[in-house]
Amino acid sequence: MITYLFLGLFLLMMAYLVYFQVFCSEDFINSPYNKRQEAFGEHVVRGEIRSADGVTLAQTLVGEDGTEVRNYPYGAMFAHVVGYDVNGRSGIESFANFNLLRSHAFFLEQVLNGIQEEKNPGDHVITTLDYKLQETAYRTLGDSNGAVIAMEPSTGKILAMVSKPDFNPNTIAADWDGIVSDEANSVLLNRVTQGLYPPGSTFKIFTTLEYMRENPQSEDYSYECTGTFAGEEADIHCAGGSVHGRENLIESFANSCNTSYANIGLGLDKSSFSGLCKSLLFDTDLPIQYPTARSRFVLNEASTEFQTMQTAFGQGETLMTPLHMALITSAIANDGALMRPYVIDHTENYKGITVKNYRPSAYGVLLNQQECQKMQEMMRAVVTDGTGHGVYLGNFQAYGKTGSAEFSNTKGETHAWFTGYAVNEEQQKTIQVTVVVEGGGSGGQTAIPIAKALFDAYFN
Repeated sequence: MITYLFLGLFLLMMAYLVYFQVFCSEDFINSPYNKRQEAFGEHVVRGEIRSADGVTLAQTLVGEDGTEVRNYPYGAMFAHVVGYDVNGRSGIESFANFNLLRSHAFFLEQVLNGIQEEKNPGDHVITTLDYKLQETAYRTLGDSNGAVIAMEPSTGKILAMVSKPDFNPNTIAADWDGIVSDEANSVLLNRVTQGLYPPGSTFKIFTTLEYMRENPQSEDYSYECTGTFAGEEADIHCAGGSVHGRENLIESFANSCNTSYANIGLGLDKSSFSGLCKSLLFDTDLPIQYPTARSRFVLNEASTEFQTMQTAFGQGETLMTPLHMALITSAIANDGALMRPYVIDHTENYKGITVKNYRPSAYGVLLNQQECQKMQEMMRAVVTDGTGHGVYLGNFQAYGKTGSAEFSNTKGETHAWFTGYAVNEEQQKTIQVTVVVEGGGSGGQTAIPIAKALFDAYFN
């Protein structure tokens, strides 16, 4: 029995070693803490990073004296998503480091290069990024600070990712001291994945879902908006002093009626609401290779009436990353199923022969079919009859939610939000876009034109 026991343990160890070598070794080799990676650079010229449409986003230039310089042809445009390779690493340069520093050149060619003491050409990383969409997002965000992300809901492919303020990765070594000492702008922070913002009225997506779960007959909801909701601690007002009159749930959502959602919030079960938000990725690490901040939902039985009303329409202590909002919107667009976001499509050797493909993978089902259909109907109403009408026209059918999120005690200072998606049935294509413009004011006026430009660029 002892012999068989030790034989069984030995076989298990062998199986684990095989599993580790076949399935896990690349993750460990590619860890930023693995110093072995630096040795690869002694024998391999770092490969290129390219967009899905073949545009070179990062390359290594080799001088006549053998000096290697990492070059980024489009400077700051891809700064946060592609990253940098000096003074540490970030972005794709970091988590694809192993892929860029290994060579799948023909083995006889590698032997010959070794004899001649020449380096082998590294593999290229081909991303899911679309150059046209990235350029459109970067240009339309302009001089404003903020974040833009575009994704393909059915696959999780990241098509564009822009964060501002930005930096020039070509000069980051020379600019390093100034960058790290500039705490006011935090230019190295990827605001798409790490920026925490009050979501404003875009959070009404979550409040609506909780209301529908607690009230199966949600279509019977009715509220008379007078522009003000009188609370015990303070009054709630609709944006811009609007008075919406009698509204059902869809109209309250489309009009982004704060007083209606303050009324809805007071009737919700706080424990159940918190559970829904946790199931929709609050206080959770998001499924992506980039470093992310955790979105925060703060509401419990001890919360006051005013805190409850504020939370219901996206203020209070609730904070979200643009990526988080993009994932929830993508799940709605994809009939409840969330696909894991990814930015590397495949790797290939320097002659264009594919080395490894990266395939879409499902994260899980966040919403049931009935909830998705209802949310799709509501987000369509925002565009056709509500605050998102600026994105309505185009050779696509748009869905969305706007938001204007207060972020200071100064009245009128708000971040502009838009999150939504567009569908072209003829092309059988869908794109999701989330935009945050810091201090941009109204989401309908500031964030929507950026999303509209991306929709137009994608379908045309």
